[in-house]
Parts: sequence; C-alpha cells; structure tokens
Amino acid sequence: MKEPQTDTIAEVSSRAIAHETVIEINNLRKAFGTQEVLKNVSLKLYKGENLVVLGKSGSGKSVLIQCIVRLLNSDGGTIDVLGNEVGLLDEKELAEMRKKIGFLFQSGALYDSMTVKQNLEFPLRRIKKELSEAAINEKVNEVLENVGLASALNKMPSQLSGGMRKRISLARTIVVDPLIMLYDEPTTGLDPVTSDEISSLINIVQQKYKTSSIIITHDIECARATANRIIMLKDGEVYTEGTIATFEKSSDPLIRSFFK
Repeated sequence: MKEPQTDTIAEVSSRAIAHETVIEINNLRKAFGTQEVLKNVSLKLYKGENLVVLGKSGSGKSVLIQCIVRLLNSDGGTIDVLGNEVGLLDEKELAEMRKKIGFLFQSGALYDSMTVKQNLEFPLRRIKKELSEAAINEKVNEVLENVGLASALNKMPSQLSGGMRKRISLARTIVVDPLIMLYDEPTTGLDPVTSDEISSLINIVQQKYKTSSIIITHDIECARATANRIIMLKDGEVYTEGTIATFEKSSDPLIRSFFK
C-alpha cells in the first residue's frame, strides 16, 4: 500500500459520512480461465458516501461491481450487502436485494422501443407495485425534473443525445429510490461539459436521495468532483486508498500518472 493508505473514515471529507457499513467485501477473487481479474480485493462502502474506484482499463473495476450484484459469480471471498452475504442468497432473496441497488450501466441500457416515460415507468411497475397511476406519474415527473429533462417525457431514446440518454438512464435508476448506487464509468464517451453535468448529478443524487455509491471510473475529473474517498486498483488488487487531497499530494508514480 502506498502513501494515501493512512486516511481514516473521519478524514474522508467535510461531508458527514456515517461509520455504518452498507457493503463489505473481503478477499474477493474472480478469474476468467487462467486470467485473474480480481485478487483478494477487500473494501468497505460506508453509508452516505461516494466511493470512487479508480484504475486503468483492465484493472478489474467493472467486474467488481458486477460481482456485488451477482451478475458475475465470484470465485472466492465474501460480499456483504446491507447485512446479506450475496453468495448465499437464493434467487428470490437476490431479486429482493437487487431492488435496493441502482446500477447505471456504461451504455445506459434504455429500451429503444419505449418512450422516456415508459422507460421510467417500467421499473416502478415491477418494483413498486403498490403505487397508483397518479403516484407513478408524479414519481416519473419528479426524477425527470431532478435530472433536468422534464421536457423529454415523450421522446424516444433515439431522439436523445448521448448526455441526455445518460441522464435518463440515471433517472430510471433512481426512480425506485435505491439505497445503493453503482455507477459503471458514468462519464465514458461524453464531452467535458456533459461529463461535468453527470458528475454534478451524482452528487445531487447522493444528497437528495441519501444514497451510498460506488463510482467506477478512470476519469480523474469525475473522481475529483464526486469522491468522498478513493480506492485505486492495479492489476486486480487494491493498490492504495485515500482522499482526493492525499492523492493530489502523492509522489507515487502510478498515482501521479492519473493526477497530473
């Protein structure tokens, strides 16, 4: 471990972060054939924080969050989410746990045959079955306002720019009030101005919806804008962790290659 490892949770940021752990990973391992992608990765996500997982392409960042929601099965170690060991959950229990987690995919993963309104209604009808039509409409309008795209209600995804699609994808993710957000490269493929807007929205979601988030990125500006704490992966292992301030001050060559 390198210099930033000395930070404690009390030093994370000026924002109030609770000590309560919502995700705890211990000695996580994942391989594809003979290629070890994750090697004994251990980390914690605290309630209310934005944890950025930083690393070069191929360092295992996206595989990590796919293992958290068991889109991929790990080869060893444990993942505890909201007090549940993910590897021991049956299909019904896993489905219930996933309802509490929002996953923003790199591609956005909108349904191209549905309007924006229908895309947002879809998870509500599946997860919040008790809601009336009026309540569904109110919730859809609320989240669209929060991402600044109320006017896009009846548009098709093909009519949206890349940045707008990303915003709508975020709206669809938060519409069911998740406790945890997982962001997979949220600014990839976006211009700098739109990337800044998405980073700002991540912070708005944290503050407004009280989410705890893991943000997978290699975009240092996104990390600067959103991170309460940073963990850096290298070759599938935790290389170091700390705050933006400690990373900025580090003389470690790998860290300096990001924080130029």
